[in-house]
Amino acid sequence: MKERNANASSAEKQAAGIAAADLVKDGMVIGLGTGSTTAFAIAEVGRRVREEGLDVLAVVTSYQAEMLAIEAGVPLTSLAEHPVLDLAIDGADQVDANLNVIKGGGAAHTREKVVAYSAKRFVVVADDSKMSEKLNHFVPVEVLPYARELVKKQMIELEGVPLIRMASRKDGPVISDNGNVIMDVEFGTIEDPAELYQRLSACVGVVEHGLFLNTDEVYVGRKGGAVEIIK
Repeated sequence: MKERNANASSAEKQAAGIAAADLVKDGMVIGLGTGSTTAFAIAEVGRRVREEGLDVLAVVTSYQAEMLAIEAGVPLTSLAEHPVLDLAIDGADQVDANLNVIKGGGAAHTREKVVAYSAKRFVVVADDSKMSEKLNHFVPVEVLPYARELVKKQMIELEGVPLIRMASRKDGPVISDNGNVIMDVEFGTIEDPAELYQRLSACVGVVEHGLFLNTDEVYVGRKGGAVEIIK
């Protein structure tokens, strides 16, 4: 798996992922997100299925998460069959002091948001490098290819600096699992995430953006393997 945050300790991520996976109980239908920290949660759920007989079904948010879940032995289902989830576990690119989150570094934030908002409880797993007093990370925006110039214009009108995300191992842009392009937009320090959320959602041609305002709690992996739960 390609590591998007090489400065973070895998031990911190593993601690957060395993701690959050302990929230999964028999009979639950859960959502499993995308990324290196969530991968540890997927692996732990799979271990419990194999070794403890944990009875669980999971909805995944990307092809990557699907591959990891199948490999780990986690039984899969769909939102069509189970539109309401008991719990969703996912990672983050940045989390602020009010638990507002930016996601989408893995270009999966549209499906991640659908799963997160389908869950009764949304838990984010992160290492301490992802924590910030205020959000100042670029916001990933999934864009219809047909509308990319229109969306670029709208992002500039919102005082953002948009950049189409380019692939590292193929020519051309990153294409999401939904067949769309990803536009990373710099807004500097985001003083009012809720306002920006609404303004981005109103833009024509935007499929979904990476601001999440519905986090219930964050499991933060700290140095030494300790986990802090922030609610």
